[in-house]
Amino acid sequence: MKISISQENLNTIFGILAILFWGTTIAFSRSLTEQLGPLTAASWIYMLSGIWGCIYLINKPGGIKKIFQLPILYLIGCGTLFIFYMVCLYLAVGLAFSREQVIEVSIINYLWPGLTLIFSLPILHKKGKIILIPGIIIAFAGFYLATVQSGMFSWEVFKGNFQVSYFPYLLAFMAAITWGLYSNLVRRWAGHTEGGAVPLFLLATGLVLTTIRFVFPEESYWTPQVIVELLYMSVFPTFLAYTFWDRAMRKGKIILVVSFSYFTPLLSIVISSLYLQVAVKANLWIACGLVIAGAVICKFSIIDKTQKESTFK
Repeated sequence: MKISISQENLNTIFGILAILFWGTTIAFSRSLTEQLGPLTAASWIYMLSGIWGCIYLINKPGGIKKIFQLPILYLIGCGTLFIFYMVCLYLAVGLAFSREQVIEVSIINYLWPGLTLIFSLPILHKKGKIILIPGIIIAFAGFYLATVQSGMFSWEVFKGNFQVSYFPYLLAFMAAITWGLYSNLVRRWAGHTEGGAVPLFLLATGLVLTTIRFVFPEESYWTPQVIVELLYMSVFPTFLAYTFWDRAMRKGKIILVVSFSYFTPLLSIVISSLYLQVAVKANLWIACGLVIAGAVICKFSIIDKTQKESTFK
C-alpha cells in the first residue's frame, strides 16, 4: 500500500528537521569559534553554505528562473531581515566580553520562538487564546533552567554585565525580533510561490560577514578537525536547515513547527554536553518538562482564522 504525504505535511517535516540540525549548532560553533574566532567562523560557514546553495540552484531545472519569479517584497524584505539577523547574532556573541554574557545573549536570542507566535497574530491573522501568555512563560522558564544548568548565570551577574556592556544584549534582542518577523513574513509574502531564495540570502550573509571580518581581523588556527566541522556546519545546520525552515514557514504548519522550535535550546545543551564533554545536571530534565508543557500550550493557544476560508478557495 502506497502512503502519500501532503506537501504541507512534508514541509512541516522539513521544519522539524531544521530544528534538529540547529540543535547541533552551538556545539560545533563553539568548537570553531575557539579555533577561528567568531567572525571568521561565521563568514566561512555562510560563504560556503551560500556556494552550496547556488550550485544547487544552478543544477536544479528552472532553479534560477524561479528566483526571478519570486515577489520583490520577499527578495528584498526577507533577504534584509535574514542578513540582519545573522550579523546581529554573531556580533552579539563575538562582542560578549565574558562567558556569562554569552549565555545571557543566548537566552535573549531564544526569545524568537515566542515572538514568532506573537507576530503571527497580526501578520498572518492568527487568533490567540489567553493561555498563550502562560504557555510562553512556562516555555521560557524551561529555556532558563536548560541554559543555566551549568550554574554560571545569575541575575546579579546579568545586572553587572549590562552596566558594563549593553550592546551585545541589544544586538541579541534585535536578532530575536528580526527572526520572528522573518518567519512570518516569508509566509505572507512568498507562501504561494514555488522555490525560495535562501541560497542567495546565505551567500549575501557570507559576503557581509567577510567584509566585517576584514575590518576586525582575528587570529585563526586551521586543523583537519576545523575543516570537517566547517563542512558540516555549512551543509546541515546552515544550508539545509535554513532552506527547510524557509519552506516550512511558507508552506508548512507554521504553528506546529514553531512550537517544536522550543526544543532548540534543549537540544543544543544535550548535544553540546555530549560533543564538548560537559556534565548534564538533573535540572535539565525539569527544563525538558517545562519546555514540552509550554510548547503544547502554545500550540493549542493559536487558532488559524484563515484555515477554514482557504479550504473553500
